[in-house]
Amino acid sequence: MTDTLTSILESGLVAIIRSDRPQGLFETANALADGGVKALEITLTTPGALEAISNLATASKGKFIVGAGSVLDGESARAAILSGAEFLVMPNLNTGAIEVAKRYGKVVCPGALTPTEIVTAQQAGADIIKIFPASSLGPEYIKAVRAPLPQIRLMRPPGIDERVVNAGRWRSEGERRHLLRQPTRDRREGHRSPFAP
Repeated sequence: MTDTLTSILESGLVAIIRSDRPQGLFETANALADGGVKALEITLTTPGALEAISNLATASKGKFIVGAGSVLDGESARAAILSGAEFLVMPNLNTGAIEVAKRYGKVVCPGALTPTEIVTAQQAGADIIKIFPASSLGPEYIKAVRAPLPQIRLMRPPGIDERVVNAGRWRSEGERRHLLRQPTRDRREGHRSPFAP
């Protein structure tokens, strides 16, 4: 197990940093790190994401781990890794991206929904499988998937309101080994979570 994977599993949290503009990403990352968040995911849908990943990876000095989210394919996986991403999170199952991550020794979390996709992702080398989209299925789905597949590490992204209202329910249904991911910024103008500066 890599140090990056160990850190993510021990903290149980990957903070998503997503924005329509690159301004404030560094400040947001530092605020999250100051609050104890160890793994920060910069989505590739954010303008200037690769530059932000590079800058944050250089500036982190062991304070936090920088990863890339919304990675769709092998090309974007390689670009993110060369920019300094230590882990990759995907909304989809793309075995080419998993292969690139493994080639570079990085942690990879592809998206999957069905048991077939989940097992395919694990067999392709995924470290953690992101259940996506999960919000419409509820925590009972995680519990049902976990029953025949207890050996597979799962995580799911709660919505902003779910984080506060249902995080405990998701954690109890999904057991301790699934990870909660928290968005740090909403795309709606003027809306910020309590974690953003």
